[in-house]
Amino acid sequence: MKIRVDMNRCETHAQCVFAAPEAFALDDDDELVYDAGPDDGLRAKVEQAALVCPVQAIFIESA
Repeated sequence: MKIRVDMNRCETHAQCVFAAPEAFALDDDDELVYDAGPDDGLRAKVEQAALVCPVQAIFIESA
């Protein structure tokens, strides 16, 4: 699985961080950082993170 976040669309609401903290986080400047290739065992959490993103900035691709 590969994750792509459209950083131009992302408004840093951080809902993804709450849904999948293993893949998404905020850095010291409160900017989103993420693991672009998380373990497939996190798929359900990453899919939930994509669903709860208010601006639909998260895209999931099969590896």
